[in-house]
Amino acid sequence: MQKTIPACFFQQMYSSLTGILMERDHMKDLRRYLALKYIQYLVLSSSNAVSTLLGLLGSAYTMILLHSAKVSSKSTAVLISSLAQADILVFLSLVLGGFGVSSLPRVLLVANAHLSCVLLSCVALEAYLITFLPSESRPHRTVSNARLLSRGIWVLVAAECALFLLDERLRASAASAPSCSARGLLLQLSSTATALLQSLSYILGILLRIVNVYIYYKIFFSMSPRSRLKSK
Repeated sequence: MQKTIPACFFQQMYSSLTGILMERDHMKDLRRYLALKYIQYLVLSSSNAVSTLLGLLGSAYTMILLHSAKVSSKSTAVLISSLAQADILVFLSLVLGGFGVSSLPRVLLVANAHLSCVLLSCVALEAYLITFLPSESRPHRTVSNARLLSRGIWVLVAAECALFLLDERLRASAASAPSCSARGLLLQLSSTATALLQSLSYILGILLRIVNVYIYYKIFFSMSPRSRLKSK
């Protein structure tokens, strides 16, 4: 006779996990998660199986942490939450790839990489504003603005991926169907737009890496004198 697991078991397990998270220093955990994501997307030239697995586990833990632990509701937490949610695309790509789908998983991975790079840069920019312009930037560093910014980034990346999928669909239909002047013109426009967007994404990725290095370089050397003064 098959035994069923009562619902109270899962509730008790979630409560226990929540209690463990409450006792931990969640700010250190969030900093470790951001460091992992910076290495995965802005340091490594391409993700590997180990970094992808660690990123998925870190994102799952971060989403639980942000929903259960006593993390202050700040704009940075909103950006980190959106960053963790972007890894859902990686999970979907792995699932679809297991079912033999070819084009969509690759586009989902591109969307995840672009979302993560931009959101990490937003976190770095906010850290810069908190360090050097705390009072001047406080009216703009709100939860509502962070949510609006995150949604805007998701919409832009979704539009980018829709263009990539449209271009692949037009190429497939042009290869299997007789040539048509209207379809050929649409394919040419789509291919040109896709090529320009890919070049722009590549240039933007390099610029974001440079900007992130500069921001944390400035923050590190601005905090070092304060640490030396405190030690004295």
